[in-house]
Amino acid sequence: MAAHLFGRCCRRLLPLRSPAGPAPLPAPAPRSEGPRELIRGPAATERELRELIRGAGSPQELLRLGPALGGNLAALAIGRLARISSRQRLDTATIRGDPRFQQLLRAVDAQISQVWNTALVQLLRSLHALGLAADGQQVRSVEQEVLWRLRRLPLRQLAHLAEHLAGQGGDSPLLPEVLRKLELRWTELDGARSVVTLMAKVGHLSPALMERLEDKALELAEQFDAEELCRVALALALQQRRSVPLLRAVSYHLLQKPAQLPLPVLTDLLFAFSKLSFQQPQVLHRLAQELQPHLGSLSPAQVSRCARSFASLRWLSRPLAEAIAQYCLENTQDLSLTQLCGILVSFARLDFQPSSSQEFFSMVRERLQGREQELDVHLLTDVVWSLCVLQQPRATHLRQVLAPDFHSRLQGDSSPRAQSSRLKLLHINATARLETPGYQGPFLPPEALGGHGDRDRDRDKATPLQRGLREALPGALGGHDLVRYDVSTVYGWDIDAEVLLDSEHRALPPRDFSAPHLPHSEGTKPLPPGARRVAVLRWELPQFSSRGRELLGRGSMARRHLRAAGFLLAEVPHYEFLELKLERQRVAYLKDKVAKALASDTAGDTATDTAA
Repeated sequence: MAAHLFGRCCRRLLPLRSPAGPAPLPAPAPRSEGPRELIRGPAATERELRELIRGAGSPQELLRLGPALGGNLAALAIGRLARISSRQRLDTATIRGDPRFQQLLRAVDAQISQVWNTALVQLLRSLHALGLAADGQQVRSVEQEVLWRLRRLPLRQLAHLAEHLAGQGGDSPLLPEVLRKLELRWTELDGARSVVTLMAKVGHLSPALMERLEDKALELAEQFDAEELCRVALALALQQRRSVPLLRAVSYHLLQKPAQLPLPVLTDLLFAFSKLSFQQPQVLHRLAQELQPHLGSLSPAQVSRCARSFASLRWLSRPLAEAIAQYCLENTQDLSLTQLCGILVSFARLDFQPSSSQEFFSMVRERLQGREQELDVHLLTDVVWSLCVLQQPRATHLRQVLAPDFHSRLQGDSSPRAQSSRLKLLHINATARLETPGYQGPFLPPEALGGHGDRDRDRDKATPLQRGLREALPGALGGHDLVRYDVSTVYGWDIDAEVLLDSEHRALPPRDFSAPHLPHSEGTKPLPPGARRVAVLRWELPQFSSRGRELLGRGSMARRHLRAAGFLLAEVPHYEFLELKLERQRVAYLKDKVAKALASDTAGDTATDTAA
């Protein structure tokens, strides 16, 4: 850099000799600072050469012009060469080895300071496109000149330069300087396309720049079309940046677009929102509504991805889910086993039973038969768990995942996926014991039934509903002698409190009596005649569908299992309990819930006796 600066200064400062001395050296050409450049020869000749470069259709036409071209025109010719070779898919090695191309490179290198800004930025892109080594002398010379001019480059060219350098892998020493300039000049951005492109291509390289781009995108969101709004959402999703104000703006302006959204926009938006766990009911309703007519034109992989995305967003559109089930029946042979399993798991999470339930599950069982070994241990666990949620398991499926050798494959693995699979095996084991009368085994061993740790016992991380219940339960149910708190059952479900009541609804100390729902029972006494166990069970926001107050598949299965295990349920949903601000209100609410659970049980017994 010092040598480059010294040479430039010498050319500018060297004084001309007097007329009496030797013939003066020709004055150096002034450096181009804008749209003007040094004109070599008559203006008409330069215009003709420029037209010849612009109209050239083959490398040979351009290379023949080499001897007549100065630095700026040589740069334009190299840019045209790169475009032609890319469009015609030519062998760039042949071009690089041509002596006339080397002459163009020498002309550019000798007069690099005379190349226009636009041509200079394009030249750098062209040299990379033609395959010149990134650490070669020609590329480094151009990068050095660009570095000298960064401060004077228009912002649009800076944006193009950053996009190109990021696409090269982000290894260029020029890129950090370009990003710094963009961070300083981000307020000059005024074009929607530049903002969106920088967010998508460069944002991940500079968190500080990404924050400024998000602010600018929020300011310009009204100008974005549907495709640009989609690209903003995708950029956020791929960088795991959950910018809620910007996502809300994207949602709002999407809803203002009257025309139907293109299919790629629908699928990409659905992916982005699911990746960021961003739920906007009106947008999700529109996505589901507009996606349904296009379902037949989607590939099996796209249909499976859409089903998984809606499941992760806890959004059940029954017409769309029915259409997906019908798609599976009509395209059975095109769906891979993994894709079909993904759709099945999505239905289970949403607790969705197709209207063609018999045909759908018959098809699933037929596709699974004899191919279970093709699925990895986690996916097979998910599939059998999903069949249990939807009350469609078969003894063969239960035996496969409850066999000792299958369970042992998960031992010693502390990854979150393995922990989730072990918990799901407890749910499958509970289904086998409580909901499958003819099933004879195998079952999980006793040592696998405890310590599943589904509950977050850290009080600092407890949810508002969890904290509120812990404060109100002692006043509603009694002290620790008469109530068992934070109970982890062998069925894989946790309950907040357990109360044991005799036939007169008087509390009994639960630790004195046998408890088959615990891994290790403290008491041995059998329950007195007429005694009932009441479980206080909380339902958090993520356990409900985004559309309303319907439990998802996991919650529905927990409710079934605990009832089948002999519990009366005092269910506490978040939308009721958190509305109560005073502790006395919450205590009264919990007492009322327990009383209603007992009353419903008494009413059920009376109805049974009457029917008998």
